[in-house]
Amino acid sequence: MGKIHRDIESALSCVKNGHTLMVGGFGLVGAPLTLIDGLTKKDIEGLTIISNNLGEKGKGLGTLLSQKKIKKAIGSYFTSNREVGDSYQRGEIELELLPQGTLSESMRAGGAGIGGYYTKTGVGTELAKNKEEKEINGIKYIFEPAIRADVALIRAWKADTLGNLVYYKTARNFNPLMATAADVVIAEVDEIVEPGQLSPEEVVTPHLFVDILIKARKTLTKEGVVDVK
Repeated sequence: MGKIHRDIESALSCVKNGHTLMVGGFGLVGAPLTLIDGLTKKDIEGLTIISNNLGEKGKGLGTLLSQKKIKKAIGSYFTSNREVGDSYQRGEIELELLPQGTLSESMRAGGAGIGGYYTKTGVGTELAKNKEEKEINGIKYIFEPAIRADVALIRAWKADTLGNLVYYKTARNFNPLMATAADVVIAEVDEIVEPGQLSPEEVVTPHLFVDILIKARKTLTKEGVVDVK
């Protein structure tokens, strides 16, 4: 029961100024909206966010952006939120763009204890600028370093009290990878059950990766982001 936190402030107490955070989600799907909302109420600044995108205008990570709490973002699809480009043009945020496959593989490498890897993706483009290039069997590759974070904020469907996680369809997205590549992993879930109530075959993230559990208080529906009753 030690992993379960009842309040957001307690769950997020490990997040400090200047931390690098991995945040799950593809758009708002699979994003830890309760934890993100908690960050908007926390006195914090200078964050580096590793995420596919920075939410939408006024939603998800977009709220943190509008509060100017994000110093740098590393991701793949920032155009879902027009304010990201505007903030970049004003010099308020630094952006590092990675192809989605590269983003995923860099997190996987970070979780597996691999320092980095060579990939053909991005060779000969602006994305390869200032990166090591190597020819292997007559093919050019660029080196991509592994990615890790101080804290990962992830979203799952169900958890048991030990911290084993089950995901819901495409809401799974980047969350399992992030759970392996951070020093502290905070999981927001819809339901917490007793050990033995989850089928071992459906568990994607084993409990050893999860440090903190909290019940979701916000969720994404067809009507948008709503509070959980």
